Amino acid sequence: MKTIIEPFRIKTVEPIRMTTREERAKLIRDTHYNLFGLRSDDVLIDLLTDSGTGAMSAAQWSAVMRGDESYAGSPSFYRFEAAVQNLMPFTHIIPTHQGRAAEAILFSMFGGAGRNIPNNTHFDTTRGNIEASGAAGHDLVIEEGHDPANLHPFKGNMDLARLEAYLTEHGESVPCVMLTITNNAGGGQPVSLTNIRATAALARKFNKPFFIDGCRFAENAWFIKQREEGQQDRSITDIVRDCFAEADGMTMSAKKDAFGNIGGWLALNDDTLAETARNHLIRTEGFPTYGGLSGRDLEALAQGLTEIVDEDYLRYRIRTNSYIIDRLDALGVPVVKPAGGHAVFVDARKWLSHIPPLAYPGQSLAVALYELGGIRSCEIGTVMFGRHPDGTETPAAMDLVRLAIPRRTYTQSHADYIVEVFEELSNIRETLTGYRIVQQPELMRHFTCRFDPIAA
Repeated sequence: MKTIIEPFRIKTVEPIRMTTREERAKLIRDTHYNLFGLRSDDVLIDLLTDSGTGAMSAAQWSAVMRGDESYAGSPSFYRFEAAVQNLMPFTHIIPTHQGRAAEAILFSMFGGAGRNIPNNTHFDTTRGNIEASGAAGHDLVIEEGHDPANLHPFKGNMDLARLEAYLTEHGESVPCVMLTITNNAGGGQPVSLTNIRATAALARKFNKPFFIDGCRFAENAWFIKQREEGQQDRSITDIVRDCFAEADGMTMSAKKDAFGNIGGWLALNDDTLAETARNHLIRTEGFPTYGGLSGRDLEALAQGLTEIVDEDYLRYRIRTNSYIIDRLDALGVPVVKPAGGHAVFVDARKWLSHIPPLAYPGQSLAVALYELGGIRSCEIGTVMFGRHPDGTETPAAMDLVRLAIPRRTYTQSHADYIVEVFEELSNIRETLTGYRIVQQPELMRHFTCRFDPIAA
């Protein structure tokens, strides 16, 4: 059928405060044009992130009531552990309050001055935790992944030739190899099972542990089932298991593909590493059977992990993104194609070609979307990735604006409204101007930096 129907019914609703364009112009000015500074009740459609912003199911809310808040040895932890290990066959499951905490623990062991960590594309907190340790992160995604219009089915793939050359050149300075599925910063593009296996084989060849950032593992598995030869008749669960069977460990933000509002984990096979990680966890997060989470959270995640592999849900999830992308493409708005898993990515550098990359066309587009239609989005480009640890700045590989779709939160009419805002924006895009940063922190500046518009 042409109509996308949500594979769920809505039981509880919350109101959206309807603001005017004049109100929004003042609100964004008062935040120094940083959309992270907006209050959420001043946003009509919040697409800043899909992390922790989804709606939990009735079964998850029921599971919350079963949460056991014992400090140590809670049965909620063991149900959570079993749910993770049902999909990811790792020996040690170490809960954390969210994914960046798992990254911080991992890079307390693998980071450090002079070390280099390759990935297809590190996302912001991953890179931030690497750089905070003194190490450097390097992105080795395939060339097709830098071309928003390229229709390669697995644009998140690791460039295997570059990875092998990198490992040969850097040798002992590389403590591990990482792979992000799906490749968030590159447009939510998937990684094939063949590429996961080949990346793991290269890591083993050079005696390097292989870790997967698995935040959107189910969406990635759906793309494997749809696009990779020989995978069409397999279950999502079996594909997920095969992906993680190749790894020595993983980091996870359970705020994505575990339907959680909070939570994450670090998974490991190595006993010695796991002991070191748990000792770090106790110092910073909590006892190993709660790791900064309540028993209620652990129960919700355990249930969410059974729901995320439902194919009816995944079909709807990906189709919603492709619907918006198809409509924007028909309007002449350049978008990253093919459709990614969790978000619509607009090629702001191409659409606002009159704004140079170091004047942040992605930020200009994101601000305009809010002012015109109350849509909050996120720049994924030179603001996020252009500044280097030594303070210099160069344009990022792409200047994108990400419209991250929260899980089970918005409806078909919201999708149509998003398209209509772009249609209106297309009439004034030539009038948009760039921005300059007037205040910024040393790391992950996009969260808190301040902007001023550049006069036309």
